[in-house]
Amino acid sequence: MVNPKATTTTPRMRDVLARALGSEIKIDTAETTHRGHATQLARDAAGEGLDVVVVLGGDGTVSEVANGLVHTGTALGIVPGGSANVFGRALGMSPSPVEATSELIEALRGGRRRSINLGRADDRYFTFCAGFGVDAEVIRRIERLRHSGRAATPARYMRTTVLHYLFGTDRRHAHVTLHVPGQQPVPGLFNGIVANGSPWTYFGSRPVNPFPLASFDHDLDLFALRKMTVAGAARIAQQFFEESSRHNRRHTLTQHNIAEFTLRSDVPLAAQIDGDYVGERTSMTFESVRHALTVIA
Repeated sequence: MVNPKATTTTPRMRDVLARALGSEIKIDTAETTHRGHATQLARDAAGEGLDVVVVLGGDGTVSEVANGLVHTGTALGIVPGGSANVFGRALGMSPSPVEATSELIEALRGGRRRSINLGRADDRYFTFCAGFGVDAEVIRRIERLRHSGRAATPARYMRTTVLHYLFGTDRRHAHVTLHVPGQQPVPGLFNGIVANGSPWTYFGSRPVNPFPLASFDHDLDLFALRKMTVAGAARIAQQFFEESSRHNRRHTLTQHNIAEFTLRSDVPLAAQIDGDYVGERTSMTFESVRHALTVIA
């Protein structure tokens, strides 16, 4: 399955991949045409009894396919074709499409399959992350820039994040409250970043990771800001690059291995799932779904 609009995907790359895989297995090729199309194509493939769906695309397309394959037994294989390719890299796949194709063929030959947990945000599954607040606001701005023809480069992400934090964020009023079943609510939060695996994302080749303990074999991890000072944010950002699990508890809230929780806000906040902006909401409920997806890795 190919997303022809993915950042680094080209017709030539698609043809090379198809020939390489076609030398090992019988394949059919399909291209996505609109948001949500990959989910339906994946459901159709699983319903027809196909053994594997291989995706050439970015994290958004991979996420859509994963939503179509949950609990079907049809396995997911990934060849990176986007700008970040977080999920595939977190599974240990190369960020190079050529090398990842070779790794995928070797895994298919060796029958290497892995059952992993997924997260669910309201009614949609996510492979590696979801967000409520600041990070989703940045993704919304990046999507607008992409629609205007500008590439989603690491430098543009960094610049957009800094500008939004300094000039586009209410850093005085914390609107979010955490609700975990059986526990007292935790108010006074500015956002929520939820991880199903590690790392959270990449800045070029460098992992950005507030969740060093997160794993596809565990439940969900949560990171939230209690304070939004510029100096505190700079220290936290440095820790993200150092993959530190020790954050200033006065400025942050971290939770590891949570099966279910809800984030509620008294004002609408932006939301993102696997790097796709999904609109504004006043609440998001997150749940870990065990053994939801089979991957080739």
